[in-house]
Amino acid sequence: MLFEKRDAMKARPLHSFIYLSIGAAVVTILLKFQAYRVTGSMGLLSDALESLVNLFAAIFALIMLNLSRKPADKKHAFGHGKAEYFSSATEGALILIAAFSIIWTAAPRLIDPRPIENVNVGLLYSLAAAGVNLLVGAILVRNGKRRNSLLLEADGRHLLTDVLTTVGVVVGVVVVNYTGWYIIDPIIAIAVAIYILYAGYKLISRSANKLMDAAIPEEEMARIKAYLDSLKPEQLEYHSLLTRMAGQRRFISLHLLVPGEWSVQKGHDYADRIEEAIVNMFDGPVTVQTHLEPIEDPASMRDIGLDRQ
Repeated sequence: MLFEKRDAMKARPLHSFIYLSIGAAVVTILLKFQAYRVTGSMGLLSDALESLVNLFAAIFALIMLNLSRKPADKKHAFGHGKAEYFSSATEGALILIAAFSIIWTAAPRLIDPRPIENVNVGLLYSLAAAGVNLLVGAILVRNGKRRNSLLLEADGRHLLTDVLTTVGVVVGVVVVNYTGWYIIDPIIAIAVAIYILYAGYKLISRSANKLMDAAIPEEEMARIKAYLDSLKPEQLEYHSLLTRMAGQRRFISLHLLVPGEWSVQKGHDYADRIEEAIVNMFDGPVTVQTHLEPIEDPASMRDIGLDRQ
């Protein structure tokens, strides 16, 4: 048996968040390049370069989101949900590129430090850009977690990482302004780049894990098991409970053991009730598949996969 819940109504809200991210990227790029233009700070230039990555990443995320929402077809019977993971992995790679670009542009200033001009005006532009990213990033992360969208969450975390970059650069510029130690400007830029490298690595590793058919979170698995265990007084046993994620969709399969004397219709109706109950445990799209077996047959307890009850 197969029970499936569709979630087409959430496509538009997710798209609207990506458009919000694109708009934020455009605004912050303009603000940060203006900050660099008036100050000449290498740290502020590197911060602006990272915002360019934000824009490319957001546009790519929109493309992948459109792909992930496509319905199943003959070549992709389980849908296109994993396209989200390609987007988050690409965003992680772009973060790494931005970090290396920052190091590349800042390193020469270690040898040839230069003064910074119009510090107060430049910092106002940078802080305004940080405020935009902080607000939009928090919105994306919150909704990405709520809708189980790694793509949305990854984009939001990228923006929040950008906020940390800006704060680090602003601190460096302030210190340079008050001490006259111009070499601090490129040092701060490189230190922030190293942190960005770590953030990009974490994002890529998480995407790779999802691409390898990672199971649903442990707390969700525990919820399913608690429900199935509660049905044992009704002469139900189960095993081979297997789960995986593909984008926002959860795939859940299990074997149900029922009395062999039951009719096909009774077993079918019972499985339908269980599948529907499991689907209703979650807000996002879920596909539940069950396989009926007679409880009296010892062969019925042969498990598949690694989940042995």
